[in-house]
Amino acid sequence: MSMNKQGRPTGTGTSDFASVSGSSLLPNEPLLFEIGDREHSGVDLPDVEIDGSFLGGFERQTEIDLAGLTEPETLRHYVRLSRLNYSIDSGMYPLGSCTMKHNPRLNEKMARLPGFADIHPLQPVSTVRGALELMDELAHWLMTLTNTAAVCLTPKAGAHGEMAGMMAIKAAQEAAGQGHRKVVLVPESAHGTNPATAAFLGYSVRPVPARDDGTVDVEAVKAALSPDVAAIMLTNPNTCGLFEPEVIEIAAAVHEAGAFFYCDGANFNAIMGVVRPGDLGIDAMHINLHKTFSTPHGGGGPGAGPVVLSAALAPFAPVPFVRKGELIEHADGQHLGRITAFNGQMGMYVRALTYMLSHGGDGLAQAAKDAVLNANYIKARLEAVFSVPFNGQPVMHEALFDDSFLEGTGVSTLDFAKALIDEGFHPMTMYFPLVVHGAMLVEPTESESKQTLDRFCDVMLELATDARAGNAARFTSAPTRAPRRRLDETRAARSPVLKWERPEDLPQAAE
Repeated sequence: MSMNKQGRPTGTGTSDFASVSGSSLLPNEPLLFEIGDREHSGVDLPDVEIDGSFLGGFERQTEIDLAGLTEPETLRHYVRLSRLNYSIDSGMYPLGSCTMKHNPRLNEKMARLPGFADIHPLQPVSTVRGALELMDELAHWLMTLTNTAAVCLTPKAGAHGEMAGMMAIKAAQEAAGQGHRKVVLVPESAHGTNPATAAFLGYSVRPVPARDDGTVDVEAVKAALSPDVAAIMLTNPNTCGLFEPEVIEIAAAVHEAGAFFYCDGANFNAIMGVVRPGDLGIDAMHINLHKTFSTPHGGGGPGAGPVVLSAALAPFAPVPFVRKGELIEHADGQHLGRITAFNGQMGMYVRALTYMLSHGGDGLAQAAKDAVLNANYIKARLEAVFSVPFNGQPVMHEALFDDSFLEGTGVSTLDFAKALIDEGFHPMTMYFPLVVHGAMLVEPTESESKQTLDRFCDVMLELATDARAGNAARFTSAPTRAPRRRLDETRAARSPVLKWERPEDLPQAAE
């Protein structure tokens, strides 16, 4: 008997016949409570008597009602859940303004070295010399890349670093007798954290309109400046994916008015190793290590958002910081004191420095150039079909489109994004920045190959063609192939179900 050389036809993922088990490749995974059995456990635990007197009357009065599962059931549950996740290891994240780049595994290996992974912030300083040296070197390179005089490593995220920088500005002005300055200028294209930070610190926010080309006009800044202005918070490259061409002139005007220039450094990955923000006249800038230097978003806990400071703000840098290999925890003068309990997120420091040393100065510059190249490639491939609000100039790290190409189709930006899920891609950033109607913000980062970008662009073009051909049902019903269908996101946000309630046992049929 000879082997069948033709083989079976390859399936398309659909079938005319339902499976006996009702399962599919990506089934809806029930909760542990729905799988488990309250009467049994996958482990043998001794009976214990607990005296709850020390709990002050707050001891549990009912059964804990945990689900009991065998070890294989537990393992399979979490493996199946992991298969439902979309991750950077499974596909491209085109989220604009987020820089979801690849996290090299070398970084993870270095962060797990015992001398870094096992240290404790309350250890004697004499036992953590290597960690201090690493922090010192990371600080050195952050200041070198930005041409600034000081850096505070400890902020736990970009918004935290942003707040630290603005606190330094506030302290500097109060020390100079300029505490009456209570206004912060914020361009309309800024990140949402900028006005929030200013308001949190007691400032009022004065918006600065964007020009028709998506950038900030120095004359508009000059018109908004007054003796009560403390600072401007400008994102560069900005959230429209554009480099601010008049940034040096804006910095000069702000300084002449006695104010400070805070630069939102969330998009530093587009210019690292190519442009030093200190040369542009900035006084403070936070750096998202997860965006620019490949540390994971959140890092399984606290992230890291160092803030660099100019010579004018360096005396107000928060402690602790490392100076010549020594940890300075109590500094004389006008320092802000601590903004965190300990010394920052060591795991993020290790990952960021590993990324820097792996690439070198030329490699970091190449990564920035590749991020810009990839974004411009996507723009070039899509702009004949998709509508570009600010055309006529190259973009930086991300390409921005509006929804005018969908006019009259009955398809919204949200519908388009949901249809991308059916095609195996994570949606792009939607409806941001607010200066563009129905915005679609796409950031490929430097991590993605031309082949991946082409697959993404092919899908985007096919979807746009189908939407304009009148097939609105494909979009308004999407996603149809995902484990979960479209959610009522407004209701979910306003009326979240935070606790699982066990359904009442259904009556059994009489025997």
